Amino acid sequence: MNNVLSKQQTDNFINHGYIRIDDAFSKTTADAAVDILWNDIPFDRNSPNTWTEPVVRLGMYSQKPFTDSVNTPLLYKIFDELVGPDRWLPCRSVGTFPVRFPSNKEPNDTGMHVDVSFPGAEPANYFEWRSNIYSKGRALLMLVLYSDVAETDAPTLLLEGSHLNVARMLQPNGDEGLSFMEIANRLDTLPMLPVVKATGNAGAIYLCHPFMVHAAQVHYGRTPKFMAQPPLLLRGRFEVYSTNNPMPVELAIQKALSI
Repeated sequence: MNNVLSKQQTDNFINHGYIRIDDAFSKTTADAAVDILWNDIPFDRNSPNTWTEPVVRLGMYSQKPFTDSVNTPLLYKIFDELVGPDRWLPCRSVGTFPVRFPSNKEPNDTGMHVDVSFPGAEPANYFEWRSNIYSKGRALLMLVLYSDVAETDAPTLLLEGSHLNVARMLQPNGDEGLSFMEIANRLDTLPMLPVVKATGNAGAIYLCHPFMVHAAQVHYGRTPKFMAQPPLLLRGRFEVYSTNNPMPVELAIQKALSI
């Protein structure tokens, strides 16, 4: 069976930590999802003067347009190519939405961070959740665009190649790994890395290595930004020390550890 991803795309994922899949789902699906979200937003869709907060956080969404957007035959093939067949779980929800609006107020969630993947001692406290060198529980970070996102529309910032640094940071801590805050507090020790803005049209999805460092930013545009950031869940953990047919997520970690 021919691969969907080119060698260049796979190499970009391994070396830089991400790829963008354009037209991963239709604009019709994106628009249907946005219509549902607007019903839950306490602003007037047609009156920008009512958009008084930089971020509105909405709850879990598992309706059909949302699940349709991340469960397409194309994406399933790509998941198999990046993670491995039968090693990931289909998305049954796209999680929460931080909808970003043009605003004079500064959002309070723009710090660089890594999304962690399994609970710590206090499961209800996300800052105590953890990640380890095996990326237990998380196969990919996904940035799912439901609206067009230009450079002024608060595109997520990705630190290119940061997944390699994070892998080296996690390795000495084995199965236990590091908590969200432990990782965040060490990110200022990373070398200067190129910053990539996750722009694209509605229907695009960024598939990122689970160790990718990223951050939100201020919205300087005119139209709200609708993006979900669900994980692709992993069955178990990656076998990062095995040289038996490693997949690109594992190859990136092995590259970082020089295995």
